[in-house]
Amino acid sequence: MKHLLKLGDLSREEILGILNLADQLKFERKNNIHKDYLKGKKLGMIFQKSSTRTRVSFEVGMYELGGYALFLSDRDLQLGRGEPVKDTARVLSRYLDGLMIRTFAQSEVEDFAKYGSIPVINALTDYCHPCQVLADLMTIREYKGSFKGLKMCFVGDGNNMANSLMVGALKTGMKFSIACPKGYEPDAALLEWAKEYGDAFEMTTDVKKAAEGADVFYTDVWASMGQEEEKAQREKAFRGYQINAEVMACGAKDAMVLHCLPAHRGEEITEEVLEAHAGEIFDEAENRLHAQKAVMCKLMRD
Repeated sequence: MKHLLKLGDLSREEILGILNLADQLKFERKNNIHKDYLKGKKLGMIFQKSSTRTRVSFEVGMYELGGYALFLSDRDLQLGRGEPVKDTARVLSRYLDGLMIRTFAQSEVEDFAKYGSIPVINALTDYCHPCQVLADLMTIREYKGSFKGLKMCFVGDGNNMANSLMVGALKTGMKFSIACPKGYEPDAALLEWAKEYGDAFEMTTDVKKAAEGADVFYTDVWASMGQEEEKAQREKAFRGYQINAEVMACGAKDAMVLHCLPAHRGEEITEEVLEAHAGEIFDEAENRLHAQKAVMCKLMRD
């Protein structure tokens, strides 16, 4: 494991290894055990998309590991004025020990890894969100004990979250169903890959069908960052693609609910369901810190 560019690059064993280390780091933090695993290490954080959880969790994570995080917006870099990614990657590799990028195009993250000489972490692209899904998997295992026999149901847009959840769920042995309107399906190549899992994968336009027997429900906003101009069109397309009491009744009695946040209550999820499952949703948000600390240790520790 040289980089974290997308979950599809990792084996099941590598994913579980990250989760096991994340559990250890969470235990140490809860018990005030301080170890400078990344003492003196420097992480560059490039943000072309803003974020609450991503910035705070990576910055706090590096501090707690004994390292230093440097925030870089596109206004702070020559990238914003047209410098090629390959040149920026080569320069930053001379200064830093690792690079975290939150941007639009997956190709940009891949190019940083190709031309740089330091580990690169994908903190979100329009294609995938591996850091979030590692935190999601960590949370599911905390609540359910293991992944064996579980079914995850995703309701909504076949976006970067759906792409990564599909990979994470299937690779760890869960069943995965997705309900999305026509025209809003996940990445076509990933859908072909998922078909190799046979009955463990299902895609439908019927929310209740996808929800049958689900142990984990997941949703995301109807319009992601950069899609604001499509808001009215998407509100019409996704009407009915909501996690509510009626949909929850189709799942297991002890089903949990996750959301990558921020949530638009009354759209993709009701206020009632979100607040009833706030415990697991905000544990999930906290676990971004622990999962990302584990990724940084795996990639940057001597």
